[in-house]
Amino acid sequence: MIPFRNLAETRAPDGARFSLHEHDGEYFLKLNGRQLMGSNATVSEVMLADLACRFRRSVVRPHVLIGGLGLGFSLRRVLDLVDSSALVRVAELLPDVVVWNRQFLGRLNGRVLDDPRVEVFAGDVFDALRQSPGRCDAILLDVDNGPTSFVQAKNSRLYNASGISLIRRALRPGGRVAFWSAEREPAFLAQLSRAGFHAEEFEAKSHERAKRSAHRIYVGELA
Repeated sequence: MIPFRNLAETRAPDGARFSLHEHDGEYFLKLNGRQLMGSNATVSEVMLADLACRFRRSVVRPHVLIGGLGLGFSLRRVLDLVDSSALVRVAELLPDVVVWNRQFLGRLNGRVLDDPRVEVFAGDVFDALRQSPGRCDAILLDVDNGPTSFVQAKNSRLYNASGISLIRRALRPGGRVAFWSAEREPAFLAQLSRAGFHAEEFEAKSHERAKRSAHRIYVGELA
């Protein structure tokens, strides 16, 4: 049996143990031993980027904000979708995750952090949003399990009325926000609509061979 290798470990601000592992050529991120994501199941991360960047009008110098670097798959897809004039900011709370992407994960996604369009915001995506009024054409949020199921309780502020209002203020007219969710959240779809977004729900598989769509992506678009 091929063992899991613990490649690196750090602590989140709340003391939680965050770690990077490798097994048979695949990479995994875990929080307190609980797997958050793996390179063997990236369909929904790529789909998150596709939906966020599905602009209905031509966008000059698109500005994209990504909440959470993870293993870099959403960032890689955004870079494939936008042109050379784009600015893609990645808000990553844990500096070690940025280091791990450079040190261990370069072969996964083609050293995305070296792309001149990429800017790393070393901090919470909530703070990045507060500093971005009217700047964003697309916002990608894959910072927790979704609107009601949280690995870290403080992430709930991104999904409540104040958080959605903050996201709305950060978007330009025609801008889009896409939220990754571990499961179906019908009340959240209605919440986005009440906040003034054209809201849609999309089914997302975890991997290509999955027989059912376990996850959901919620998209809000401004007029």
